[in-house]
Amino acid sequence: MKRILLPASGIVLATGLLAAGLAGTAHADGKVKTDTINAEAKAWQAVKFWTASNNKALKGATAFNPDNLEVSQIKSGGGYTADTKAGSTAPIGEEKKTTAKVQNVNLPKTIGKVFFVKDGKKYWCSGTSIQSQYRNLVATAGHCVYDTDNNASTLDKWVFVPGYYQGKAPFGIYVGKQAFTHYDFDVYEDYDRDYAFVTVYDGIGGVNAKVHKLTPSEAKAAAAKGEKVLVKETPITKAEFDKGFDQYGEAGPFKSKLADPKIESVAKPADASNATIDKYISDGIEGVKLVGVETTKSVYDAAAANSFENGARFERLSEEKAISQEEYHSLVEAKGDGKFAGALRVVKDANGVETAWFKQQFYIKKWVKSTAEMKYWVEEYYVVEASVTSNGRLGDNVGGQGVAWNQGPGKTVRTFGYPFGPHLDGNKPYTGVTPKWCYGKTASKVLTIASKKVEEQQSLKCAVTAGYDGGPWLSNYSNAKRLGYVSGVTSLIADTDKNDRYDTITSAIFDGETAAIYKAAAASWSGKLVPAAK
Repeated sequence: MKRILLPASGIVLATGLLAAGLAGTAHADGKVKTDTINAEAKAWQAVKFWTASNNKALKGATAFNPDNLEVSQIKSGGGYTADTKAGSTAPIGEEKKTTAKVQNVNLPKTIGKVFFVKDGKKYWCSGTSIQSQYRNLVATAGHCVYDTDNNASTLDKWVFVPGYYQGKAPFGIYVGKQAFTHYDFDVYEDYDRDYAFVTVYDGIGGVNAKVHKLTPSEAKAAAAKGEKVLVKETPITKAEFDKGFDQYGEAGPFKSKLADPKIESVAKPADASNATIDKYISDGIEGVKLVGVETTKSVYDAAAANSFENGARFERLSEEKAISQEEYHSLVEAKGDGKFAGALRVVKDANGVETAWFKQQFYIKKWVKSTAEMKYWVEEYYVVEASVTSNGRLGDNVGGQGVAWNQGPGKTVRTFGYPFGPHLDGNKPYTGVTPKWCYGKTASKVLTIASKKVEEQQSLKCAVTAGYDGGPWLSNYSNAKRLGYVSGVTSLIADTDKNDRYDTITSAIFDGETAAIYKAAAASWSGKLVPAAK
């Protein structure tokens, strides 16, 4: 068992950098270090980030490999001495059962991808659900949880998605709440302690849209608050428009405009007179129609009046109209905002009490082709609110692997993860779409990696690449039950024969101190996010 006394410096993980100085809470034994990943408000930001636009961010993430993996020569470090007796915690559902021996290889339901954001970029590692009191615990690599490269605490928007496949989260998305790791890893960058246990909130089973209809006044208030208001236009007849406008006025949902915004002006017909004006207004004559264009009072006053119908002013549209008090004050506000170009008048009694209200809008005539017909419609206003459903606890949905410690070297394990990064020679044999596995005995002796400052890790021959890190090492794995005991998580990926292709993976050794950290995490409650969404 290793005891670290002085801070290490310059240690480079195969899949990231770690630095010292993390804030958090150390437990009384001096080994358990905890850090909050996502408080509830921040957790909802993570949910919205990853689920927006049909899980677009999940689909855009790549394997965590920011530093380009380096050639690493590993060496035997001699024998390993356990700090305590060997121990284990059974997988969920197997607490009182024995493990069956089956030859077929089946992928465990518990594994998935850990997603997070670092320096504005989206990444993933591998991880697995494990046994805990509240069935809410994930095991992964410490460097897939902590961002000490930027002297920060935990990686941003951290979530776990078991069974992830091409943007789909079949068992839900689980937002990380609290991270538990070894004090020496958190503070001294000790990669021999490169593991973390993360409690997660209950899963988010789906993000659905709820549509709420608003009145015109509610829509205006919502827009003023910066909310996105959707407008639905339904065509109506002029008669329906006139009826609705008479009932609701300017404050109502009834609108009108020329159907073709690129209307072509024409000269006023020579035969336009009081006798023909109504026909020109309603239907048009020989392809020519008369419409009114709203303007300001000053432009209207400057326009030629001449006779009642033949001048430039459109007097019949510009007559003063009585309106309600509510509409009057609404238009006063609109006029102040420059959204109403007409004139307003109010009548008060001897005591100064308002008794009547009037508006006048000003129009000038415009002769256009009769194809430029007036369009009438009624508007409906909506806002869309996101709603989510709780998917329950992680362990209830996918189960949880057992955890074992002080198992000793030379043990048979199956490791799982989602490799995606290239080998050192540039070859990229994995897609990262589906999980892969390796099988074999760990090396009989612990290893050292001078370039990584590793003094005591276990290793396994396995030719995977970045993205596999954080994945579980399972001993006593039952293929029929897809359950075993996590005795390590992938930490480093090494090229031991210097042929520019990775051939070995490593893991921290789970010992008695690991067990203490795991037990502290396994006894921590996280709770649910639903129905806290706004």
